[in-house]
This record gives sequence, structure tokens and C-alpha cells, in this order.
Amino acid sequence: MGRPEKPVDRTVPALASLAVFLRERRNTAGLTYQQLARGSDMPSKATLERAASGVSVPSWATVDAFIYATATTSELFTGNDNVSSALARGRELWIRARRATRAPYYVHTAPNPALISSMSDLSRALRNQHTWAGCPSPGGMERSFPYHLPRSTTRRIINGTTLPSSPQQMIAFLEACYVTSAASLLPWFKAVIQVFERTGQDTARWIEAFDELVEDALAERMQEEEFPPPLLSAA
Repeated sequence: MGRPEKPVDRTVPALASLAVFLRERRNTAGLTYQQLARGSDMPSKATLERAASGVSVPSWATVDAFIYATATTSELFTGNDNVSSALARGRELWIRARRATRAPYYVHTAPNPALISSMSDLSRALRNQHTWAGCPSPGGMERSFPYHLPRSTTRRIINGTTLPSSPQQMIAFLEACYVTSAASLLPWFKAVIQVFERTGQDTARWIEAFDELVEDALAERMQEEEFPPPLLSAA
């Protein structure tokens, strides 16, 4: 019989919550770390153990693989929605853990686009959104949106030396920072249009994108009313 697992390190509560979530999934699935590591394309046993220790934030690839590998028969045979709910919960906990270990002291909440009134405000809000999303890497953002987010440009946006050059790049940056619904993108575009109008810049492309997002937001609302999303457990 193997040695008992060490208690979760609770120094950082958000990181501990992620570790507890992963441990509970492993226990429910009835699998050892060695058994998990035998799966195809799975991280090593040591990596999986560290992910569920609460000592450091694992990569999202590790968390994603952990969740899929511990999917129970009930989750698999009652449809993908249950696995999707587990992934959504895992993603939420992972972002909170990264935020808790990476965000500077002054980023207490997600940025509010309604407070943007200048180009510098816009740049700062984008940087804070990146931090609030757990500081995804420029390389990872580029892999998610290769046509719109070259890592060199993404680094400059994160560093505050440039702004997204097009509506498509703005959407890609925000979606890479987990602002994913049309409804949540709309306030950002409203802020950009207002700032650009004040500074005499062309807003035609941005207004067109805004109008498209309005239509998408209406479609999202109708979809949600017809198929309400599953509820996520509280943190």
C-alpha cells in the first residue's frame, strides 16, 4: 500500500481550491496517480501529483488532461455537458489560482470598460484584463488566435506600448483573456468608439463590429433562454 497523500498546501486559498477539486475528481474516479499517468498523452505521475498539491499552479494543459482522465462513467454516459461543466469549473479555479499568484496588489476586480475615457485608460484596462485572466502567455494567446495575435504584438499590448490595431485583434485579445461572450465584449467596443471619437480617429470599422456584436449578443440570449447553461458550484 502506498504512502498517504500529503495534505493540500493551503498557503494560497485559491490554489488550494484547485488542488482539492483535482483530488476529489481522482478519488471519485478511483484512480491512482500512476494509473492516470499511463494514459496516452498524459503528464507524468510527478506532474499530476504536483498539480493536486496546492504548492504551485499547474499548466492548463495538465488540468485539462487531469479532468478528462478522471471523467466518471456517469459523466461520460450522460452526455458531454457534464464533462464540459467540469472543464468550466476547472478553468474557473485555475484562473483564480493564477490570478492569486500573479496579479499585482492593485488588481482587485475585473476592469470595468465603462470607466475608460482615454487611450491610456484603454491600455491600462487591457493590461489589467490580461492580469485578471491569470496572465496567459503571449505564445499561448498566439496559438489560440494565430491570425490576429502574433506574440510580438501581444507582448506590446501587455506591456502597454501599443493597442489592438483592428476590431478583430481586439476581440482576439479579449477572448484570449476569457472575455468570450458578445455581451461582455460590447462594453469594450463602446469604450473604444467613444475614445476614438474624442481623439478624432476613424471609428467606422469599430462601429460595424459593434453592430455585429449586438446581433451576436441577441442570438446568445435567445440560445441561453432555450438551453440554460448548467450551474457551477460556488468557489
